[in-house]
Amino acid sequence: MRFKKSTRSAANSDCVEVAHTLSHLRDSKNPNGPSLAADAAALIRFAKIC
Repeated sequence: MRFKKSTRSAANSDCVEVAHTLSHLRDSKNPNGPSLAADAAALIRFAKIC
């Protein structure tokens, strides 16, 4: 699964990455760690309030 780092990512890499399918989130500091699976529509709603 491919992930993309936010363009608003801090220089120290403290950010969340989103899968290209909009179905998973992960911590950019731990790319081999677990990811959070969610419905794409829910992730879009979450992004709009942050």
